[in-house]
Amino acid sequence: MRPEPAESTQRLFFALWPDADVRHAVESFSRRQLRKQAKRIPGEKLHITLAFAGPVMAPVRTRLEAAAGRIHAVPFELTIDHAGYWPRPRIVWAGPSHTPAELWALVEALRATLGACGLVPESRPFQPHITLARKANRGLPVNEIAPIHWSIGEFCLAESVTDPAGARYRILRRWLLEG
Repeated sequence: MRPEPAESTQRLFFALWPDADVRHAVESFSRRQLRKQAKRIPGEKLHITLAFAGPVMAPVRTRLEAAAGRIHAVPFELTIDHAGYWPRPRIVWAGPSHTPAELWALVEALRATLGACGLVPESRPFQPHITLARKANRGLPVNEIAPIHWSIGEFCLAESVTDPAGARYRILRRWLLEG
């Protein structure tokens, strides 16, 4: 008798995914500033993680999607105008110098969703950022960047698949923000 195959999991997270204009602006800044000093993140992978669910099985994914569909959040504007460096993970990032209240509310709603689905939400304080590069030995020569205006009208559920070439992301579902 063959053993039953283990149920597979997906590594999921909620995120903001930039449109083509925002992605191009962030990518251009990253290319100009980083050159070859670090492993830059390709444009199609640029995003802001809102809440990390981790590895989940299909029934939990279904509950997450249903709960996310009940979130009432309003569209908002986000300005990417600051760059930073975290030495321990060796990450160069860009993000807002001011986080809008609407973004805080969305993150709190998503963390509550994770808890309601039996998952443990991230305990660290939320710091919105777009990872620009990994394995960087130092930060950028600038901390302020020319403002990149991003109109946030949706959030998504994405899957992260790690293979020898690195992480690949796939957007599974999107929800409009309606106020």
